[in-house]
Amino acid sequence: MNSYFGRRYVIAGIFIVFILVLLARLFYIQVVDDRYYLYAQNNVIRRLIQYPARGPILDRNGKIMVENERVYDITVVPKQVKAFDTVEFCKLLNIDKDGFDKRIIKARKYSPYRSSVFEKQISAQQYASFQERLSEFPGFDAVQRPVRTYPDSSAAQFLGYIGEATDAIIKRSNGYYNPGDYVGITGVEKSYENVLRGQRGVRNMLYDSHNVPKGVYANGAYDTAAVAGDRLISSLDTKIQKLGEKLMQNKIGSIVAIEPSTGEILCFVSTPTYDPNLLVGKERGHNAGILYKDPYKPFFVRPIQAYYPPGSSFKPLSALVAMQEGVITPQTIYHCPGYYIAGNRRVKCFHGEVHGDVNLASAVAHSCNGYFDMVFERLVNRMGGGRKTDTAYNNWRNNVAKFGLGSRLHLDLPAENRGNLPKASYYDKMYGKNGWRSSTVISLAIGQGELLATPLQLANIEATIANRGFYYKPHLIKSIGDQRVIRKEYTEKNYVGIDSQYFNPVINGMQNVVEFGTASSSKIPGIIMCGKTGTVEVKNKGDNSVFVAFAPRDNPKIAIAVVVENSGQGATWAAPIASFIVEQYLKGSISKRASGIYPEYYINKNLLPEIPGSPAEKARQRADSLRRVKRDSLKKAAADTAKKQIELKAATNKQATKTQERSIAMLPKRRDDE
Repeated sequence: MNSYFGRRYVIAGIFIVFILVLLARLFYIQVVDDRYYLYAQNNVIRRLIQYPARGPILDRNGKIMVENERVYDITVVPKQVKAFDTVEFCKLLNIDKDGFDKRIIKARKYSPYRSSVFEKQISAQQYASFQERLSEFPGFDAVQRPVRTYPDSSAAQFLGYIGEATDAIIKRSNGYYNPGDYVGITGVEKSYENVLRGQRGVRNMLYDSHNVPKGVYANGAYDTAAVAGDRLISSLDTKIQKLGEKLMQNKIGSIVAIEPSTGEILCFVSTPTYDPNLLVGKERGHNAGILYKDPYKPFFVRPIQAYYPPGSSFKPLSALVAMQEGVITPQTIYHCPGYYIAGNRRVKCFHGEVHGDVNLASAVAHSCNGYFDMVFERLVNRMGGGRKTDTAYNNWRNNVAKFGLGSRLHLDLPAENRGNLPKASYYDKMYGKNGWRSSTVISLAIGQGELLATPLQLANIEATIANRGFYYKPHLIKSIGDQRVIRKEYTEKNYVGIDSQYFNPVINGMQNVVEFGTASSSKIPGIIMCGKTGTVEVKNKGDNSVFVAFAPRDNPKIAIAVVVENSGQGATWAAPIASFIVEQYLKGSISKRASGIYPEYYINKNLLPEIPGSPAEKARQRADSLRRVKRDSLKKAAADTAKKQIELKAATNKQATKTQERSIAMLPKRRDDE
């Protein structure tokens, strides 16, 4: 009897253990491991992501700069793939067998049970052929996606481009993005990603075991509609943007033009540039690789990332600070002998030009270095110099910083640089505490030395002068969506602490720069443009050509900065280019100039420097070497000839002397009285 009861408990225990194991397995399958759920769901219901159209981007006049084009991604669930005609499949997608195998392996690594992208961005025509035979390829499907297209192929650095979300972007998105999703990588596409991307939707579709769609699940009760991204209206004027890109082609530099009354950027040129359409489609990766290797760096956004000494374009700002601080007046006279003595240094005016007696306006008009060296020294030495140099210098620096130099202007683009406006502590480290004076850093007076600015900052200074003492933060997007939303920070005035009465004397000088000064060849018929040229020295390279301006003088509509790297004087290149942009914007056309300059000359001129190590550079070096050898040979031959002539002449003279001596010896001796 006892034996019976013992066996009964053993048998019951076995059944209990079996049931517990079964329950644990069911719990694992249904709760912990989702493989079977996904597999079952994918056999019946598939959640198809509906990708919204990204918001279009328009220029200030409503012209489309970026729009969308529909393409298709082929997706795969590896566990559902069964034997099929891979040769025909590869032919439809225009891939080879090796490419097919690599894609399948990648999809399996991601997940055997989840859908992932197999082939990206096939055209609508290619999809139509593939879709007709989709049922022959179990496990494969297609998802419609919008991609960007650029009708004018311009403003690449401003617009930026989209690309696949990286692991880091996916992680930061807290699950919003998945592998294969597209996001803004640079430019406005990145800055305004949250409003451009829209909201994704989901469509639940029924499929049978043969991969044939059977309609919408539950009549769409669980579907969500995709919401298109918001439209952006940019501040750019595509007419002057395209003109600027033409004028700057085959040159290195940038153009930034701002509407002073709003801070809206009208023109944003960075060259060399690229066609943004190259970064769309299946060849995107290949094209991007070529562009990244380009030695002229087309991805470098020069208007906000390049640093340049402002050169003489800095002089009007310096004059404004000096008048506000009371160290000069518009009538202050400086006698320019062609140089300025700073400590034990003699600082020359450009090419040693002697300007004679100059006041503020004439010093600006003729870009007298000596005058502004004097202004700078008065500002920095106003407390007596010596141990108080630091304090006076930092006071000067703080006044200059109010114009936006040395800090970011917070443009609505990523990766803006701050330039460089050194503090006194920087020079303390360089020269030692109290080891430097105004004469040590005198190059700052004319916008050289350690002072560096971005072209955006230079244009913003001109907008500030045009407004007689304030600026709006520069921005590239003037409204978002149908409600025309604009950020509040772009509607606030930023004052620079200069009384309005001090602007007219400076503006008089800037008008004279164009009327009869250094930029007179760029005078625009019927428009009063106020500007300042800059010829900026660059170590071991050609000078940078710089020009800043605004126009018209009264009620200004445009402020502009142009930089053409290593091209020469500001009046030669930057000023004419700026004048064409200004006239096109204000008048809608470009008229004949009394100076004879015309846009086509600047459009066709190639000023790109030769790249070290390039075939062209090597050929030039060989040619230079041959010229040097030839020159040295000619010099040597000439020297040898001259030497022989000297020796021959000396020999002739020696022979003549001997003959003369012999002749004299043959004469009868004279007496003393003869």
